[in-house]
Amino acid sequence: MSRSAHPAGPRHADVLPEGHYTAPAADLNVLDPKVWAQTVTRTASGSVSVGGIDVASLAEEFGTPAYFVDETDFRARARAWRTAFGHDADVFYAGKAFLSRAVVRWLHEEGLNLDVCSGGELTTALSAGMPADRIAFHGNNKSVAEITKAIEVGVGRIVLDSFQEIVRVAHIAQSLGKRQRVQIRVTVGVEAHTHEFIATAHEDQKFGIALADGQAAEAVRRALTLDGLELIGIHSHIGSQIFDMAGFEVAARRVVSLLAQVRDEHGVELPEIDLGGGLGIAYTSDDDPREPHEIAKALGEIVTRECEAAKLRTPRISVEPGRAIVGPTAFTLYEVGTVKPLEGLRTYVSVDGGMSDNIRTALYDAEYSVALVSRTSDAEPMLVRVVGKHCESGDIVVKDAFLPSDLAPGDLIAVPATGAYCRSMASNYNHALRPPVVAVRDGEARVIVRRETEEDLLRLDVG
Repeated sequence: MSRSAHPAGPRHADVLPEGHYTAPAADLNVLDPKVWAQTVTRTASGSVSVGGIDVASLAEEFGTPAYFVDETDFRARARAWRTAFGHDADVFYAGKAFLSRAVVRWLHEEGLNLDVCSGGELTTALSAGMPADRIAFHGNNKSVAEITKAIEVGVGRIVLDSFQEIVRVAHIAQSLGKRQRVQIRVTVGVEAHTHEFIATAHEDQKFGIALADGQAAEAVRRALTLDGLELIGIHSHIGSQIFDMAGFEVAARRVVSLLAQVRDEHGVELPEIDLGGGLGIAYTSDDDPREPHEIAKALGEIVTRECEAAKLRTPRISVEPGRAIVGPTAFTLYEVGTVKPLEGLRTYVSVDGGMSDNIRTALYDAEYSVALVSRTSDAEPMLVRVVGKHCESGDIVVKDAFLPSDLAPGDLIAVPATGAYCRSMASNYNHALRPPVVAVRDGEARVIVRRETEEDLLRLDVG
């Protein structure tokens, strides 16, 4: 197969780059449980169901595109993380992955804490009954209003991200007559094996205070001297969609080294370290994520070993899974609008959503799976690119996958593992209406985030 270059990359080349895709599955009707949520099954009639409800019924009641969340799966994953880390560690769900009041209630009921990174996320958490002392507040540029509200309601910790923020939080806390529990986020010089735009621990990026040149040690010194702050630990986050634990081992070693330096210079042993999140999930059958109990065991052993070597008491560990909990629990349901074969290349399948409901493919070159879910088919597989309806050539939902060659307009297809970041990053590009989020459990489905309407768009347009 010949190939040609294009300045916008291989996605726009006139032929598919060699080796860009794997061979089709032996049976396109089989749903890989690694990729799909727990209660998603193909029924005897050939269609797919979730939580005991057929997708055709869901499409008829709620329309397409729509996100469907398997509540049973979500709760099971949250419980697995809580159980794996036990009572000697803290699990903070990363709300940026996907947050709604229903999700907050599920987290509260399953015993997880919550990490927020904006005033809006904080308001959502509080409105749904999450105790403030179980909330951590992140962000590299928190506003005075956000910090003030967080301290006033009594959030359990604020993660400090810069020297300016150390002073800012201390001043606001002192003016309110409070002493705020804080952690300092450090960048440890570890670049996880992930996409460049979501690797967050190497020095050349906006998050945290670098360990290099003694900056993190100086940040600790300043925080310890300010009356408005109670420094409880160090925070580190090395990236996203990570499968290899080696990066965490290097990060933990460097964080523990900083803890030992703090002890030697200030006589203080900080009681906590937060190793962040970023653990990967299976977007395709080729991905091989770790289970929560494996992650908990590995992180516990790493921190214990490093602390013993430094003659430190082992601090309490915190982790922040977001995608790892909600990502696999949802799929996005679309209706096929057009099927356009390009001889010798691939077939373009246009659906009624697109980059407005899943920007990750365009933004991160993300890989996804896709399946025909309204029926089965014995037709030969065809190479497809699932695209949206937006006026943008980069409006791609699934870059390269295989679907049955008898696919036709009106068929329902679904993209799994869209629980994380898809609704959170959804937009109104081309004045599209953001899809609803529907929770399904034990034969019942209910809207937890409603579909936007044209009246919603006009309500904001005051011109």
